[in-house]
Amino acid sequence: MKKRMLLLVVLVLAAVMLAGCGSKEKLKLFLPGAYHSDEVIRDFEKEFNCKVIIEEFDSNESMYTKLLAGDKYDVLIPSDYTIERLIREDYLQKLDRETVVNLNLLADQVKNLDFDPTNEYSAPYFWGTVGIVYNKKNVDFADLEEQGFGIFANPKYDGHVYMYDSARDGFMIALKELGYSCNTEDESQINEAYEWLLAMNKATHPVYVTDEVIDRMKAGDKDLAIVYSGDAADILSENEDMGYYTPMCGTNLWFDAMVIPKNAENAELANKFINFMLDYEPCLMSSQEIGYASPNAKVLAEMSGEGGDYADNEAYLPRVYEKDEIFHDNEKVRNKLNELWTKVVATQ
Repeated sequence: MKKRMLLLVVLVLAAVMLAGCGSKEKLKLFLPGAYHSDEVIRDFEKEFNCKVIIEEFDSNESMYTKLLAGDKYDVLIPSDYTIERLIREDYLQKLDRETVVNLNLLADQVKNLDFDPTNEYSAPYFWGTVGIVYNKKNVDFADLEEQGFGIFANPKYDGHVYMYDSARDGFMIALKELGYSCNTEDESQINEAYEWLLAMNKATHPVYVTDEVIDRMKAGDKDLAIVYSGDAADILSENEDMGYYTPMCGTNLWFDAMVIPKNAENAELANKFINFMLDYEPCLMSSQEIGYASPNAKVLAEMSGEGGDYADNEAYLPRVYEKDEIFHDNEKVRNKLNELWTKVVATQ
C-alpha cells in the first residue's frame, strides 16, 4: 500500500513538473542561418525561464514572404533595407524603451541610422561591409589598390574568382566600380552595370556561390572572392594567406537589427530578449563565436583593440567612409536588378 502511495506521489510530482515545463513562456526567433550563439540563447532561457524557438531564413526576401503570409514571430533579425520596408508598410511595433535600456551601450557607429533614425523600431545585432577576400600569395596588392572591384574583371585572375550570388551585392559592386550610387534609380546606370557584369563573366569566368564561399576560401580554393566582413574575419582567422580589402570606390555598409513584428505573440519577452542581446556578455560571446562586428561599444573596442580576439584581423572592424552606402528599399529597382541578375548568372 505504501509503495502504491509512493508511486502515486511520484507520478503526481512528475505530472506537475511536466506541466510546469510545458507552461514556460516561448519566444519565436526568426534570423539568418548560423547567426546566433547557442550558449547565449541558453543563458537567456535560463535567466528568463523560457524557451526560445529558432527558425532560420536564407534571405531577407524569404523572411518577408513568410511575414506577409501571416506567420508569427516575436523577434526578427533582418537587414537595414528590409527594416526600412517593414517600417514603411507598418509591420513593426516600437521597442519598449523602458525595457530596452541597453540601447545606451551602443557604439556611435550603429546609432540613429537613416533606416530608423531614432532606433524606435530596431536595435542593431551585427554590422559590417562587403569586401574582397584575396590570397596574399597570388594576388598583387597593387592590382587591388588600383582596380578595386574592377579586379574581378581582370583576365589575369581568370578562373580564380568567386562571386557572391546576390543581385543586390553583385550590382552594388558594378555600380560602385563605375562611380555610381548603389541605390541609383537611373536606368542607364543600371544597364551600364549590367553590361559590366557580363564583361566580368567573359573576363574571369567567376563561380557563383553563397555561404559555401567561407569554407572554400579557408581551403584556398580561389584567389579572389566577394565576402561579407564577418565571414571574412572567420576566413582570415583560419587561413593566414588570406587578406581583406574594401575598395576606395566605396562599398555597402550593412546593418542587421532586431525588430518586433506587430503580430508578435509575446512582445514583452521580445523586448527583454533584445535588451539582453545588447548587454556586454551576450554581445561578447556572440561576436567571439560568429565573427561579426558587435554593436556594443565596449565589446567592439575590446575585440578590435590591442590584445583583442580580432586585433590583427582587418576584416572585423568596419570602416566608416564617406563613399560607403547603406542599401535602401525600392521595389521597382529591386525587381529590375533581380531580373537582370538572373541573366548575369545564366551567362557565366
